[in-house]
Amino acid sequence: MATKAKPKSTTGIDGRPQWSGQVGFIISAIGSAVGLGNIWRFPGVAYENGGGAFLIPYLVALLTAGIPILFLDYAIGHRFRGSAPLALRRVKRWLETLGWFQVTICVVIAIYYAAILAWAISYFVFSFNQKWGDDTGGFMYGSYLHLADTPGFSFDFVAGVLIPLALVWIAVIVVMALGVAKGVEKANIVFMPTLAIAFLILVIRSVFLPGAKDGLNAFFTPDFSKLGDPDVWIAAYGQIFFSLSIAFGIMITYSSYRKHRANQTTPGLVVGFANSSFELLAGIGVFSIVGFMAHEQNVAVADLSGLKGVSLAFVTFPKVISQMPGSALFGALFFGSLFAAGFTSLTSILQVIMAGIQDKFKVSERNSALMVGVPLAVVSLLFFGTTTGLYVLDVMDNWANNIGIIISAIIMTICVLWVAGKYKELAFHLSSLSTFKVKWTWLVLVGIFSPLLLIYMFGQVMYNLIKSGYDPSSYTRAFEFKAGWLVFILMVAASIVMTFVRWKEDPDKFEAWPGFTGKEF
Repeated sequence: MATKAKPKSTTGIDGRPQWSGQVGFIISAIGSAVGLGNIWRFPGVAYENGGGAFLIPYLVALLTAGIPILFLDYAIGHRFRGSAPLALRRVKRWLETLGWFQVTICVVIAIYYAAILAWAISYFVFSFNQKWGDDTGGFMYGSYLHLADTPGFSFDFVAGVLIPLALVWIAVIVVMALGVAKGVEKANIVFMPTLAIAFLILVIRSVFLPGAKDGLNAFFTPDFSKLGDPDVWIAAYGQIFFSLSIAFGIMITYSSYRKHRANQTTPGLVVGFANSSFELLAGIGVFSIVGFMAHEQNVAVADLSGLKGVSLAFVTFPKVISQMPGSALFGALFFGSLFAAGFTSLTSILQVIMAGIQDKFKVSERNSALMVGVPLAVVSLLFFGTTTGLYVLDVMDNWANNIGIIISAIIMTICVLWVAGKYKELAFHLSSLSTFKVKWTWLVLVGIFSPLLLIYMFGQVMYNLIKSGYDPSSYTRAFEFKAGWLVFILMVAASIVMTFVRWKEDPDKFEAWPGFTGKEF
């Protein structure tokens, strides 16, 4: 008599949730990395920084900083088996504050990221009848967002944004409540293949549009003179840091759910190159469509504007989609892809927060989903369901990414590897569990090169913000202080407060990995 196969456990030997297997982890990690920035940020950044020549510093950034720091995140999360606060505390007790700072970065990103998903799902519906009409800019900022004339904070709610935003939060809370394997992993298994197929169809159709060749020439034609500009290299490293989901808790958390003897570096290489491949695919699709737009308007691609960010996704693309044969289908494919990419990234961001709460207070996945999701949903609705939501989103995004994540990466690379002296232990851990071994090269890249580069990037960002502000043509210094600096101060304060909150159970008692004496490296 045949026996039924034993179901895969979704809980580790220490009671910690875990992925169903390596494939589930890889798909989920790719789902986290592939997000909104891949579709609407990378093509514009590449175009502005040398076109095809930008791919050179981009690849260098991937190999010298992106993948090495990704490995560092994996090693910390897997060896010390905890959320960002718990794992970093187990590295050194005082590093718990850094873990909570990474959690607060995710809190800020989550509340505005959900708003963009709400816009995407709205535009998915609008695609079927091109509700945006001929004036796509007027529709987006006027008819849809009802954007206030001046930046600020208001409680003038917009029903057309509030309702889809509430639906996004309900959906993501349900997924998070189902847990790591049954919720987050299964959502990625559904959304990632769907995203890949939908976006591939969109790209294939795009490259055959009239004028697509001009768009691709604009995207790929190298301007090698740009390679001598330090800002181009900084842009490449910035894109890698922000698109790979590194240094702000996501990959530490995800790797903590891996099985006891799981390969670390090979999946990291798969995730890193899969993310970059999707960015390249997005660039091909976006600039094929931009070339078509230039062809229809009988202008050069260089004369077009709005080729990055919100303007690209919700103003430029709808205008182009309306002119395409089969516009309803391709509009649905684009905005459906945007939503799918964003939803999997949002679940990873929320998992960082939930994992920290679960470890600190020993609550279940379901309870932590409610404890985290409901308050964040309320804050998100209050800030981004209003007529001033876009202004607040723009400034908060800049401070969370260009200041928060860079500071987190600097502190983590220096303090974990050198101050805490964990460089040999983590290198040994990665190599002992992986087919791809890390050597001294990894330590040099992640422990010396990356921190120096990040410090330089941080200095540039701070200099520009102090000298001229983020966007002086759009925002006053007072508004930037409230939506940017004040939010950052609150993040730091919350991190310190959470550090002093008592742990439900002793966080320093855990089964250490055997085999490392310090002589193996």
